[in-house]
Amino acid sequence: MSGRADLWPLIHQERAALADDLSGLNEEQWATPSLCEGLTVREVLAHLTSAATLNGFRWLAGVVRCRFDFDAQVAMRLAEQMGTSGAETLARFRGVTRSTTSPPLPKPAILGEAIVHGEDIRRPLGIVSARPIATLTRVADYYQGSDQVVIAKSRVQGLRLQATDGPFASGTGALVCGSTLALIMAMTGRSAHLDELTGDGVEILRERVDG
Repeated sequence: MSGRADLWPLIHQERAALADDLSGLNEEQWATPSLCEGLTVREVLAHLTSAATLNGFRWLAGVVRCRFDFDAQVAMRLAEQMGTSGAETLARFRGVTRSTTSPPLPKPAILGEAIVHGEDIRRPLGIVSARPIATLTRVADYYQGSDQVVIAKSRVQGLRLQATDGPFASGTGALVCGSTLALIMAMTGRSAHLDELTGDGVEILRERVDG
């Protein structure tokens, strides 16, 4: 594949896979704490729905409405997509799986959100889902070189990352090895995946994630 327009099919694929993985959850499961601090798995899914319904104009209008408090903007838009039950939250997400509407973000960041937030939801629920290694490699390549949406590049500066299940490799310095997904999650600050990594750079990365 070449260019970035081709990322939309991958984004759609990840959204659809997540929706399928979450079918049949009960309300107790929907209330499970996610890997995003302070948010349930249902709230994270509503956040993904919100992101797929906001164009640049609506995003900016929300920012202005929230007086440039970006966290308040996220919370406001999330609440709009919750619905009255977990089933309704999921139905709303299914309705946007093929959306190409987005805030003013690069497409690799949108794909990264689908992967990272998908794992934020799946892991606490005990759902194991093998994502395509080519997709994960694209996301890992994006995060290792960017702090634009989430701090990732700075977190792995001076470390050598090596995937054990695919071609992803990046950086120089103390070694951090693991699955591509675990590397992505650690890069984006998720401590739950650190124990899956090996190498003399893991403790350095742990200090940066937990610090």
